Amino acid sequence: MTRTRSARRTAARTLLASALLAAAVAVPASAAAPRAAAPAAPVLEETATQESRLVDHFYGAYTDAVAAEDGGRLATAVRGFYLTPALRARLADWEAANHADGVLLAQDVPADYRVTPGHSGAGHTWSTVRLTWGSAQSRSYTYLTVRSDLATGKISAIRDGE
Repeated sequence: MTRTRSARRTAARTLLASALLAAAVAVPASAAAPRAAAPAAPVLEETATQESRLVDHFYGAYTDAVAAEDGGRLATAVRGFYLTPALRARLADWEAANHADGVLLAQDVPADYRVTPGHSGAGHTWSTVRLTWGSAQSRSYTYLTVRSDLATGKISAIRDGE
């Protein structure tokens, strides 16, 4: 599962959606050919998919908030919504000791991120978050392991993935 925040990609999707909508409106209903039933969608393991989506949504919202000018209050609100109180307390202690962002385990904001679902067990599921740093010519990556609680739907641990 990859999420990129490319303005060009967003503009292209908007343009494509507009073109498809215009084409659908322009074709009269009687001109449409009858269609066969759509094939069934593949079945996915819902728990891992749902929890990795939670982690993806969190990192998307959090990196946008941190990157925004004066986004400190927004980043705190995003943490409050997605993270358990115990994790927020551990992150505050880690940040005081390391003078860096405890969610990203870094002082800067990554250029991109990718979330990969992991294993589940004992009421938790783990995801791997790959943070992309640098430019297209000089990329580097760091990895985080993120634990989500199945019962609460909150992120309860973030640790260095290496």
